[in-house]
Amino acid sequence: MSLTIISSVYEVCSDAAGIAGNIFAFGLFLSPIPTFRRIIRNGSTEQFSGMPYIYALLNCLICLWYGFPIISPGIILVATVNSIGAIFQLIYIIIFIAYATKPMKLKMLGFLVSVFAVFASIVFVSLQFLDSSSRQLFIGYLSVASLISMFASPLLIINLVIKMKSVEYMPFSLSLATFLMSLAFFVYGLLKHDSFIYAPNGIGTVLGTVQLALYAYFKRASQEELRHPLIVP
Repeated sequence: MSLTIISSVYEVCSDAAGIAGNIFAFGLFLSPIPTFRRIIRNGSTEQFSGMPYIYALLNCLICLWYGFPIISPGIILVATVNSIGAIFQLIYIIIFIAYATKPMKLKMLGFLVSVFAVFASIVFVSLQFLDSSSRQLFIGYLSVASLISMFASPLLIINLVIKMKSVEYMPFSLSLATFLMSLAFFVYGLLKHDSFIYAPNGIGTVLGTVQLALYAYFKRASQEELRHPLIVP
């Protein structure tokens, strides 16, 4: 009986971590809304790039496929969060294409077709040429590579903050949501004994911690400067 209770509690804890990860990820998916409100208001994509949404869509599709029961039984919450993420990224890409210049429209449409072609190829190869264990390893390594490549963005932001000694380009809410989502899925991966989940999200948790620490440090430094302004004789 005690083993059954422990097993039930363990399952509840892992599901709670996965659900928390889904909730925090939803906050991340909503973060580009101000950018797209500006694009719609101005009727132009201006100097914004659509590539982050292309990369994010491919990442969500690969991780969605990894979370499918046919690939990895028992981690459906990975599939749910990435299915929602893929929908958001697709909406953002469609809006971007609608307001982009004609050359950019064609370029973005080409990238979008390429994303679906790559994803279709991954699905085809994994189903036709690999057995269940090899299939999970193949998609797992692809998802890890995809997630780690997405960490290039936080690294660039961290570098910018240190160089400028300012948190102007690192919104606190975005940094906090990134940290909480990575931490939740790190715990979820540990409880599910899935290194393809906890390894990349462990890296994300560390980077999120660094972002929050930098935010606290430079925010405090800027407040100190305001409190003790330079006295010019």
